[in-house]
Amino acid sequence: MKKFLAMLLASVMVLGVAACSAPVEEATDTTTETKETLIMGTNAEFPPYEYHEGDAIVGIDAEVAAAIAEKLGMDFKIEDMAFDSIIPAVQAGKVTMGMAGMTVTEERLLEVDFTDTYATGVQVVIVKEGSAITSVDTLFEGGYTIGVQTGTTGDLYSTWDLEDEGLATVERYNKGADAVQALVTDKIDCVIIDNEPAKAFVAENEGLAILDTEYAVEDYAICMAKENPLYDDVNNALKELIADGTVQAIVDKYINAN
Repeated sequence: MKKFLAMLLASVMVLGVAACSAPVEEATDTTTETKETLIMGTNAEFPPYEYHEGDAIVGIDAEVAAAIAEKLGMDFKIEDMAFDSIIPAVQAGKVTMGMAGMTVTEERLLEVDFTDTYATGVQVVIVKEGSAITSVDTLFEGGYTIGVQTGTTGDLYSTWDLEDEGLATVERYNKGADAVQALVTDKIDCVIIDNEPAKAFVAENEGLAILDTEYAVEDYAICMAKENPLYDDVNNALKELIADGTVQAIVDKYINAN
């Protein structure tokens, strides 16, 4: 009897040890590795480069950035903010990079680094049909009020060329659409903005036109914080996407080549 009880006790102890060991083995199987996230800071009020489509932000910049993230094996996220908040967000590390139809300028190069150029933009002037402003040269005759989106190159160029010289008044708006609405309601005389969103605004608002003469031609690039360790990876991925035709295909998807 004693021998039987000893054997039974030994069996219970073996089963108890096995039961205690099982959860440790299961816990090791649930360990997963998280991917780093590439965060793009933008102002989604700049079609066709970035704009809202339902709850999503779409456009040229959104797709190029997503392609870069995929090539780098990273998750991807977009943070929408005011245009003039993008560079501070990049500098503070709140976003990985800024893409918003952003032009490389000497002033911006003091604050951030830029990748290679991935698109070319043209700054144009929107006026009401029948306006006394018939060309860019007319603006330099003086006395006009110009609408721009705050912090854009349209803002910078008109400030340097016209406002600082006492030739015009520049009214600044948080969104390009707000500047266009001010033009429609006769609060300003014209709007300086990129050609592609200009075409969309003119199509949406009867009685507006784009001047034939260009105000400025500029190159768009991605801005990143100085000494960001991901800079070379992002720029190399962009170069590869340009070389294999991916970037051009994205641009052609949103902008009619003709």
